[in-house]
Amino acid sequence: MTQMDLQMKPVLELQAALWSNKTTSRELTELALARINDPEGEGSRTFLQVHDEAALAAADASDASRANGIVPSPLAGIPVSLKDLFDEQGQQTKAGSKSLEDVAPAAKDSIVTARLRAAGAVLVGRTNLTEFAYSGLGLNCHYDTPRNPWDRETGRIPGGSSSGAGVSVADGMCAVAIGTDTGGSVRIPSALNGVTGFKTTTGRIPLEGVYPLSSTLDSVGPLAPTVGCCIVTDAILNDRAPVIPKALPIENLRFGIPQNYVLDDLDDHVASTFEGALEKLSRAGATVTEVNSAMYDEIPGAMPNGGILGAEAFAHHRSRMDEEKDRYDPRVWVRIRRGENLSAADLIDCHRNRADIQARAAEMAMPFDAILMPTCAVVAPAIAPLDADEDAYGAANIMMLRNTTVGNFLDTCALSIPCHAPGTGPVGLMVMAASRHDEWLVRIGLSVEKILQKSQA
Repeated sequence: MTQMDLQMKPVLELQAALWSNKTTSRELTELALARINDPEGEGSRTFLQVHDEAALAAADASDASRANGIVPSPLAGIPVSLKDLFDEQGQQTKAGSKSLEDVAPAAKDSIVTARLRAAGAVLVGRTNLTEFAYSGLGLNCHYDTPRNPWDRETGRIPGGSSSGAGVSVADGMCAVAIGTDTGGSVRIPSALNGVTGFKTTTGRIPLEGVYPLSSTLDSVGPLAPTVGCCIVTDAILNDRAPVIPKALPIENLRFGIPQNYVLDDLDDHVASTFEGALEKLSRAGATVTEVNSAMYDEIPGAMPNGGILGAEAFAHHRSRMDEEKDRYDPRVWVRIRRGENLSAADLIDCHRNRADIQARAAEMAMPFDAILMPTCAVVAPAIAPLDADEDAYGAANIMMLRNTTVGNFLDTCALSIPCHAPGTGPVGLMVMAASRHDEWLVRIGLSVEKILQKSQA
């Protein structure tokens, strides 16, 4: 049997190779672990815990089951990584923080973990993240920062907070990664690393056993090579049949392009790549319309001191953050602490203002099948200048989160689909649909992906 390269291979392609005996789960898992444990690679920064023995045992069990005709899902026998927020029985959930190094191992799996195991996925390890998932850059001062595969020589950010998740897929350390998204934490690392990310509607996938950042905004989603990979993974996490639906005809689709807020201060490469993607969709028959999105300009003002996220993060951490201050990332500690300045009345205003902006944004989006924008305004910046300058770090973090936060604030679902030319800096196209329209969104995503891939062939 010929060993397959995991790097950016779609799940269904790997599954077909398993069925046809071109490879085995053992071989795929050994390949994933070899890439993780390569001393010349990024595995030591990408993973906080590697499940070498358990993963190989799971792979052997999967191969034995397959030999007997038992294949529970398209993820059966496939290497998958978990962000270090999801409980795994017997493993510590440290949320990327030194302050939780003494926490007891989880007594049981999170629902997400349990569903992955039931689906036959091979869990290869726990991926790095920004401490407590509170940044869009992906830097971690405790466990170091995984370098973006696009430009290792410069040492560019992976995006956050699901930093290790994005790198683990792009670098072939797994076929699918499971992340969380509260302000962009699935979509940002997807965009910056050139993979596909799916921010599901909040509440679609259970959060039981997931370390929280904001109970109002937290969501779970996959990072993977293709939209199809995200569909089957999401179905498993959502306890549905993992079937890929038909793509919607591109000529029937109507896309709105917001002109306010999300197109400000794009770097030249992102701007030209985004325009190129819109041209390709338009030439393929889609209707692309510029829309006034003035309500987007109001979003920053509706989030004083971190807004709902800031208040909920502070409420979670306040009982321990002073005692453990020396073991927090100072940049994260300061951001969490801002939530202390939000009064109960302020928080009520945040919810009222959010509801008002959501209603007007929904009315603006009503004539369209989806809203399109660049996932991130800039390509991945270098790590060193951000580590050295707090002002630069803060400005870059705000810019990195700006567009993706729109989706969380509006409570939409969204995909980030790679739209850059091969060999150039990774750029994501964000395709956003209304809350709880996830099944509709992925059918649009399949159509958009096909057009973008065809233009790159």
